[in-house]
Amino acid sequence: MLARVPIPSIFVTGTDTGVGKTVIAGAIADWFRRRGSRVAVLKPAATGCVHRREGLVSEDAEFLAACADARFPLDLICPQRYEEPLAPAVAAERAKQPLDWDAIDRSIRLMSRESDVMIVEGVGGVMVPMDAKHTVLDMAVWLGAPAVIVARPHLGTINHTLLTAEALRSRSVKIAGVVINQYRTDGASVAEETNGRAIEKWGKLSILATVPAGRASAGDLSPDIVAAVEPVDWEALARNRAS
Repeated sequence: MLARVPIPSIFVTGTDTGVGKTVIAGAIADWFRRRGSRVAVLKPAATGCVHRREGLVSEDAEFLAACADARFPLDLICPQRYEEPLAPAVAAERAKQPLDWDAIDRSIRLMSRESDVMIVEGVGGVMVPMDAKHTVLDMAVWLGAPAVIVARPHLGTINHTLLTAEALRSRSVKIAGVVINQYRTDGASVAEETNGRAIEKWGKLSILATVPAGRASAGDLSPDIVAAVEPVDWEALARNRAS
């Protein structure tokens, strides 16, 4: 349904909705921007969008665009938008507006031509239905980009993260690693302190970064968030694509 992203790219997914995928995708885009790269950001589909003068707008797409200093319009960055905060397949059915894969493919083609790297943010977790037949996992397979899994720090995250990794591996999606997001630097529980090591051990996964909770508004990432992702060689990960 989608062509493979033709430039170095990263696919940001999560163990669930609300884990902070947008913040991490924005922080990665910001990392590339600060190094002089021309960064394309893509939110293929978004739900829970808001009405503005120019129409239905994804606030996640606005955030990503600000972090990347994007040169592309929001309707290319997020080509499929729905008002209700539901899984895309459900939101599309209720809105009587079927998901247009060709529009997403067009965004990838057009933005890739004038960009050095593309950061793609998924919707919810990998098994979220995009339409009647396809899930976010199918989209990850088509794009061919290494996946970064964003996970919560607290109790339950081992199971959620390992299940997400298992689903990606079942379809031969390359996993770049895991980012633990919204970590409490003060008063972390024993589970929060040990979950990262457990995920590495039982999931055979790399913890790329542990990101503390911090301010993240349009184009404004807190220094703690920036510092947490700074040591990672995201360029090397973006180039380490599936064969």
